[in-house]
Amino acid sequence: MIRVIIPYHLRNLAGVSGDVELDVSAPVTIRSALDALELRYPMLRGAIRDYETQQRRPFLRFFACQQDFSLEPPETELPEAVAEGREPFLILGAIAGG
Repeated sequence: MIRVIIPYHLRNLAGVSGDVELDVSAPVTIRSALDALELRYPMLRGAIRDYETQQRRPFLRFFACQQDFSLEPPETELPEAVAEGREPFLILGAIAGG
């Protein structure tokens, strides 16, 4: 089981109130975590990744174990602590403005 923390607006869209726990087979990658999240909560499809390209939406960032995984390829394995459920995989909404 891995834990995924999603931003408030995506929790509302998915109808959840806190962290999400997902079964993800090894190896746990960015892609496999997002695939499992979208499989369990199909209403999130297109909200985190583009439908066609599967690229991360511009104002979302991915973090795990205090590392930014936002620009890493989808096949990048997440840290062992995330795969074991000791640390969460965070999806954060970036803030822009001036």
